[in-house]
Amino acid sequence: MNRRIFLKHTAAASATCLLGRAGRAAAPPQIGPGDDEILARAKPGIVRHRCGDGVVSGRGADGKPVASATVKIEQLRHDFLFGCNFFMFGKLRDPKLEEEYRGRFAALLNYATLAFYWAGYEPQRGQPGYDYTDRVIEWTRSRGITCKGHPLVWDHPAGNPRWLPDDLQEIGRLSHARVREIVARFKGRIDIWDVVNEAVHLGLGNKEQRMSQWAVTLGATKYVAEHLQIARAANPKATLLVNDYRLDPPYVKLLDSLRADGKLLYDVIGLQSHMHEHAWPLCRVWGHCETYAKLGAPLHFTETTVVSGPRRGRGENWGPTTPELEAKQADYVAKLYTTLFAHPAVQGLTWWDFSDKGAWQGAAAGFLRKDMSPKPVYDRLLALIKGEWWTRTSGQTNDRGEFATRAFFGTHRVTVEWPSGARTVKEVHWQRGQPNRFEISAG
Repeated sequence: MNRRIFLKHTAAASATCLLGRAGRAAAPPQIGPGDDEILARAKPGIVRHRCGDGVVSGRGADGKPVASATVKIEQLRHDFLFGCNFFMFGKLRDPKLEEEYRGRFAALLNYATLAFYWAGYEPQRGQPGYDYTDRVIEWTRSRGITCKGHPLVWDHPAGNPRWLPDDLQEIGRLSHARVREIVARFKGRIDIWDVVNEAVHLGLGNKEQRMSQWAVTLGATKYVAEHLQIARAANPKATLLVNDYRLDPPYVKLLDSLRADGKLLYDVIGLQSHMHEHAWPLCRVWGHCETYAKLGAPLHFTETTVVSGPRRGRGENWGPTTPELEAKQADYVAKLYTTLFAHPAVQGLTWWDFSDKGAWQGAAAGFLRKDMSPKPVYDRLLALIKGEWWTRTSGQTNDRGEFATRAFFGTHRVTVEWPSGARTVKEVHWQRGQPNRFEISAG
């Protein structure tokens, strides 16, 4: 698929609106608490919101408590979704690069965004790219990686196949049918969807696109609501998102209007955070979390970008990654992830893109360089996600046969070594809001 199918059309991230006379963007002034203060609050927030107390009880074959059994708990997967788009899967000609791309992805992340841009996904009418998606899903499922589809509907050239008819009513029918078919087809394999992308600026700059022309006739609320309701009917258990780069009052207004019988039509709010020009102050990041959490739905940061290469000029004009900017990228991203992991409303965080090869705008925003070697940001995040934020603990059961501990929410392997020398292994799910009491039997 041509890389330009993936190019985003976002005024907030536009180079031309952010560049100063010298061709560089100036960072906005700091308003609110400094980064150090935000981070000081974040670390105890992670303990409070991402971990829970629990008890492993050891029982003998007779059902009685077993004291002095050794309990070992090893985390296998986070409930929190640490992800990235996975657009380069199967597209690297060098088998070694392909292997490293996939392997490093699986070693760090548990969440993959798959492309469903209509123009690229179905370039010929009636011939969607299902076979390719099936291959990606087979690989991700074998490694415990959850998939999300992005996006089903977008009034942008990437969401406007050339074969669309001139009849706007027919375009609406085709769009509805596409959402219905795709969500139903992948039910149980992809159950998270960015249903509608960037609807706040409906029609802006895309007036020549027939998809956009049809969307404008409906207005943003009806346009988004119709597709959400169709996706819901196709898979009632799916998690449905609305996604936008506009993190200002018009987006809040649109989200608040998407209700039926007093209930929100979506499940999760998607917030884009592309930072090509400068890193946001952490108080701005936290402020967005606070603003959108008030709507009563969980939050996903769906598209996050911080570059490690210099801007060379206007437009998509970026230099390759540099050691100096890689160090800055790693330092800021570690702080950003810490801040977002600490906020109770945030459930997922998706990076954009995993490697500099094929990256959006040609910018060096990846966790990996073009040769698939890891940048410092990859190692820093690995130390957090699979280190500092990863449960590895052990101890012995007391006289009541219990071992009490605190663990990060997610899937864990519990191994009990009994005084007899026997061993029992069981997977358990440590969940937020649950008592997290697990009984392991020797019998």
